[in-house]
Amino acid sequence: MATFKLYKEGKDYHQISIKKIRDGLTKIAPLECFEFTAHAPGEHWVSIASPELTSICPFSDYPDFGAVTIEYVPNKRCLELKSFKLYINAFREVKIFHESLTELIFADFLEAVKPLKARISIDMNVRGNVKTVCKKYYKCSPQ
Repeated sequence: MATFKLYKEGKDYHQISIKKIRDGLTKIAPLECFEFTAHAPGEHWVSIASPELTSICPFSDYPDFGAVTIEYVPNKRCLELKSFKLYINAFREVKIFHESLTELIFADFLEAVKPLKARISIDMNVRGNVKTVCKKYYKCSPQ
C-alpha cells in the first residue's frame, strides 16, 4: 500500500490541512459503495466497526490505537466493507488529533454513502491515564 507523509516532522510540528489529508486518502483508499433497496417496512440500520483504528499522536509521535463504529440508515447506497477496511488502515501513518480523525472519517463516509441518518463513535485506547471517545450524529434534511 502506498503511504504519504501528512505532517512535518520535528519540533515545529503542525497538522497539514484536513483537505490535504482527505485528498491523499481518497487517492490511495477511496470508500466504495453498492446499490441498496429496502424491501421491508421500517428503518434498516447498518452497523460497521473496525477494532483496529490506528493513527499517530501529533505531540508524542507514538501510535494511537482505538476502534471506530459507524451506524447508519442507508438511502440508496451501502458502504462496501473491503474499501472501508483499506480506508481505515490508511490512517496508520497519519498524524491527527482524535477529534479531527472523527470529523474526517465521518465527512468521507457521508459523502460516499449519503445516508438518511448516521452516527460515528471513535473510542481510543487509554494513554497517560486518559481515554478519548468522540461521537458525531447526522440526520438528512427533508428534500
